[in-house]
Amino acid sequence: MKESEIEKILVQNVKHIGGMAYKFVSPGNDGVPDRLVLLPGGRVIFAELKTETGKLSDLQQMQIRRLHNLDQAAIVIRGIDGVIQFFVDYGYPDTAKKLKEKYGGKQ
Repeated sequence: MKESEIEKILVQNVKHIGGMAYKFVSPGNDGVPDRLVLLPGGRVIFAELKTETGKLSDLQQMQIRRLHNLDQAAIVIRGIDGVIQFFVDYGYPDTAKKLKEKYGGKQ
């Protein structure tokens, strides 16, 4: 599955649970995560999306470390399994189950 498809699935399902997933672009700060995910309850997560085999660049790794150093949630979501796990980790098991049923996955 392409990274753009993974991103689309994440965005649609975040909206479905009442959140938002903004495309995050920060001029002059290359390598920042792809999405700024805002979940109900005030949770904010910076999310970098990759295919199952996609690699983080050195710049992306550095930007994620910078966010972690500021105690921000910054994660890498790899493939559909990563999207499913995202919803499990953040308390939306029903969404994860629906995604698993629709797309399969190792979960």
